[in-house]
Amino acid sequence: MPHVDTRTALSASRSVLVRVAAVVVLLAIWELLVLAEFWPPAILPGPGQVWNQLLATSDAGNGQGGYAGSTVVERLGVSLRRVGYGSAYGVLIGVGLGLVMGLVPLVRAVTEPFVTFLRALPPLAYLSLLVIWFGIDEEPKVYLLMVAAFPPVAVATAAAVTGVNRQYVEAAHALGASRANVVTTVILPASAPEILTGVRLAVGIAYSSVVAAETVNGADGIGGMVLNAQRYNQTAVVMLGLVVIGVTGLLIDTAILALQRALSPWRGLA
Repeated sequence: MPHVDTRTALSASRSVLVRVAAVVVLLAIWELLVLAEFWPPAILPGPGQVWNQLLATSDAGNGQGGYAGSTVVERLGVSLRRVGYGSAYGVLIGVGLGLVMGLVPLVRAVTEPFVTFLRALPPLAYLSLLVIWFGIDEEPKVYLLMVAAFPPVAVATAAAVTGVNRQYVEAAHALGASRANVVTTVILPASAPEILTGVRLAVGIAYSSVVAAETVNGADGIGGMVLNAQRYNQTAVVMLGLVVIGVTGLLIDTAILALQRALSPWRGLA
């Protein structure tokens, strides 16, 4: 209906304006703290210094190839590739395992403690073990992000599957649907919103773990830039890396939310 579309558009516009205003206020507070000189610039550089570092590290012809041989865009691409692979593997494993956990109580009883155990471990806790097993190339980084990503998806999928209304399943069986058809046409569509919430959490956890993943031979990523800048007390570069990670993480999260709304438009409607 037209009035519903108009109301939705106004609500979306209001939400965007509120978010933009929040960012402006945050930048203003940041600049005021710098101007008030609560901390020296070496401890808290201003937004202008961080912006200058963005321009400098984005310039491949600045004599340093951007920053230590790579521009910030190139570094971001490397990190996003790692996060993409790790998240994709983690989501595939998590959805598959969570689906089996939700459908087979015995499997859930056996695997749930293991999944919970992994979910409780911080990524740095098993990074050293992955390095021993797989060396210092790309494998341990991707596997670390994969292990970080799959528990939230598995838990969310299992909970979503077990929470599907049994009446829907029984009605499908009564109409002659096979078990496979019930899973694909009833259980998965009904579980999709909760599964995507798990995916959203998983991708966020994987992205937040990229700095830990790049502590081992990961100098070519955005996390590697942050770690390298920290060694030389380049606070503005460190803050630039954090801002880049945060902004791109926000964009990825927004894209997942849009996908969730597209696949389950009935969610959140009054």
